[in-house]
Amino acid sequence: MVDYIKESWNELTNFVTWPTWAEAQRLTVIVAVFSVVLALLIWGIDTVFSGAIENYFEWIKS
Repeated sequence: MVDYIKESWNELTNFVTWPTWAEAQRLTVIVAVFSVVLALLIWGIDTVFSGAIENYFEWIKS
């Protein structure tokens, strides 16, 4: 376990390329915008299907 932690720390400090602060902020905004757009898309699809299913059951109930 100790070797795993040492190797992980070595990997993080010597071989990982960290983004600049500006790049991290830009990518965070991109991810946030994409997440909101995807959530709205899923909400819209869910609303359409919910209405269709509701109408179907009203139709078969009559």
